[in-house]
Order: sequence, then C-alpha cells, then structure tokens
Amino acid sequence: MRRGGCDRHQVCEKKELVLLSKKISGGNSTRRQTRKWSWLFMGPVVAAFAIGFVWPFIQGIYLSFCKFRLIRDAQFIGFGNYLTALQDQTFRSAFWYTAGFAIVSLVLINVLAFAVAYALTQGIRGSNLYRTVFFMPNLIGGIVLGYIWSMIFDGILHRYGTSIVENQTWGFWGLVILVCWQQIGYMMIIYIAGLQAVPEELHEAAKIDGASKWQTLFKVTIPNVMPSITICTFLSLTNGFKLFDQNLALTGGMPIVIQPDGSSVKTTEMLALNIYSTFYNSNAKYPGVAQAKAVLFFILVAGLGLAQLAYTRKREVQQ
Repeated sequence: MRRGGCDRHQVCEKKELVLLSKKISGGNSTRRQTRKWSWLFMGPVVAAFAIGFVWPFIQGIYLSFCKFRLIRDAQFIGFGNYLTALQDQTFRSAFWYTAGFAIVSLVLINVLAFAVAYALTQGIRGSNLYRTVFFMPNLIGGIVLGYIWSMIFDGILHRYGTSIVENQTWGFWGLVILVCWQQIGYMMIIYIAGLQAVPEELHEAAKIDGASKWQTLFKVTIPNVMPSITICTFLSLTNGFKLFDQNLALTGGMPIVIQPDGSSVKTTEMLALNIYSTFYNSNAKYPGVAQAKAVLFFILVAGLGLAQLAYTRKREVQQ
C-alpha cells in the first residue's frame, strides 16, 4: 500500500511538472509573439517622435551655425551666431532676470504648495473641495492668465499712477504672483501623494519617542517626501526658465531702458521671449542668432535640471 501511494504521488508530481513546463513554454511563445509584433505598434510612435522632435532638434542645431532667412538658403558660418548671442546685451539681461525669477518662484511655489498639501492632509473638513479649488488655476492657459492678471494689476496700480508695464519691480513680482497662483495647485497634488505615502508607523514611532510636531515634520515627514520634492523642484525650476506665455501677455518685456551705447533693453524680458523677439527681428542674420540662443538655452535648462535631479535624489529615503 505504501508503494502504491508513492507511485501515485510520483505520477502526480510528473503531471504537475508537465503542466508547469507547458505553462512556461506557452509563456515563452506569448513573449515571442509580443516581440514579433511589437514594432507594428511602436513604429508609428517612434516615427512621430523622430519626425516631430529628433529631426527638428538636429536641424535646429545645424541652423544655429548658419545665416539664413529661409531654411533652404542657409549658409554655414561657424560659431559666428554663438559669439553674437553671447555678446548681446539683451540676452545677458534676460538671463539674469530669468535666473532671479526662477530662484524666487522655485522657493515660493514649493514652500507654499507643501504647506497647503500638509494642511489638507490633516483631516480638515472639505479638503477635497479645497484641492479642486487650488488646482483649477492650472487648467487656464498662460496667455489668458497673463491678460487677466494684467487687468487686475493695472486696476490696482492705476490708483498709484503707474502700471505693470511701466515699472520693472512691479513687473517682476507680478510674474511671480501669476506663476505661483497657477502652479501651486499642481505641485500641491504631487505633495499630497507623497505625504499620503509616508508609512503611518513612522509617525506613531516618533510620537511614542516623544517627538514634537515640528521634529516629526523635519525628521520624519520631509525626508520621506523627498521623491515628491525632487519632482516638484525639477518642474518648478524648468518651468521658471521656460516661461513664455505669461511673460508675453503680462508685460511683453516692458519697460524699455536705453543703454549708454544707444541700445535698448527690455527689463522684464525672459530668455524664451528674448529668443522669440530675436528670431522675428527684421535683420536677415537674426534667425541664426536666435537659433544659437535656443541651443544655449537648451543646454542651460538641461544642465540645471540634471544637476538638480542628481542632487535631490541622493537625499531620498528608501522606504
């Protein structure tokens, strides 16, 4: 009887092994079929990406070394466009203005977005309604926002005999207020997701150890929210440098200051708007200069973004 039981047990094991091998072979067959037809589905996406991004990007780099009015008339001139761009006073002014704006908006957006997210995760009544209200400005286009806030600021500043386009300081802080109002809600959603992902056991352990709310916030909560801080910092930094629509609609780069050499500089013009203005200058050589500025702009934003990602990712806590 024992031998018969062993035989039946061995037969069952063999059947299980056969079924397992069939499942594995079937899975391998499915993978082979997926790989065989994957290019049929990926092909259109890859082609669209190559046509819509890769080729224009390569062509743009080439044109940055050319003098042209139309692409077919491009004449290679070497690094002349880059030298002109770096010597352009308006480009340097736009760079420092953009850098200052990006730093101020980066700090304000992330501090306020985290504060709002932290408050809305404390179990207050109507938190879902508040989340919706704070997020809604992000759904409005930049041009529309620019004109709306332009009317708001001009309505207030008119009482003091000035305008948003007549004062560089008001133009700067007007842009900061506009961008904060638009982007805080979006960053808030990311921070809420990060706060809700912090294990509750960590807060309970900190409470048992006698940690205060501020100690828990800075020693437990913030280190565990570093992935969200990384994402929000990256988005705030790159968006601050790439800002165009709001700058064009709110101030258009105004006011203009005449330099001692007779050249004019738009004091609230940011890098993206400066590139746009340079490209559509009536002088035939300026499309190439604008293209060189765009390449320098890309290198700047990509370099800063990658450096920021590398810095903040080192401080993320593995849960």
